[in-house]
Amino acid sequence: MRERDADATTRERVLRLVVERGPVSAAELADLLALTPAGVRRHIAVLEQHGEIAVHGPSGPEQRRRGRPARRYVATDAGRAGLSDAYSDLATHVLGYLRDVAGPQAVEQFAEARVGEIERRYAPAVTGAGEEREDRARALAAALSTDGYAATVRTVGPAGAAVQLCQGNCPVLDVAESFPELCEAETRAFSRILGVHVQRLATLAAGGHVCTTHIPTATLARAPSRVRAPQPSTTSSIDDTEGI
Repeated sequence: MRERDADATTRERVLRLVVERGPVSAAELADLLALTPAGVRRHIAVLEQHGEIAVHGPSGPEQRRRGRPARRYVATDAGRAGLSDAYSDLATHVLGYLRDVAGPQAVEQFAEARVGEIERRYAPAVTGAGEEREDRARALAAALSTDGYAATVRTVGPAGAAVQLCQGNCPVLDVAESFPELCEAETRAFSRILGVHVQRLATLAAGGHVCTTHIPTATLARAPSRVRAPQPSTTSSIDDTEGI
């Protein structure tokens, strides 16, 4: 019995890492969990069988590599649902009724009110992280993870010009699929909290395997203004000896 409990706990850790870091390979999971690749593959097989994770097809440079690329896994809707019981059909029906009775603007107002509360809770932690945007983004990710969003931050671009905030789980995914206003309001809230314009690249609600928000971190320095050297006068000088 204890062995089965231990297996279930490890399998949940594997699932959570796939949610947070997918697409991820078995070898990477083994390193993160300090397990053997064979042990991780055993848990992967069970999660695949239960429909909680799936193989993510390689793309880009990975397709051009010689040989067979390593399989990489992402979480399915069923896998994400297994980590949270906060989905609510009732909320979807209520918002649908609100839209029918009061119009689309009422849903937008609800979405702003919801993220306003989230913003008030997260802002102190983000502000306390200092002025560096990457530090603020990581503080936001930690706060989101506390609420079940399985958020991480990764550096992208040359010389760390930006970071991407990745949310592997969405506790209100079922509702957001019907009401993208929730995602749009959340993106605006992130901009306000971080103090910089951010861009949502992908969302779970729109079919992505993770919600991805692009956050610029590098401050573009203005080119120094060029001080023009004084130009020589075009007026011919008077020769002191002239006329002598």
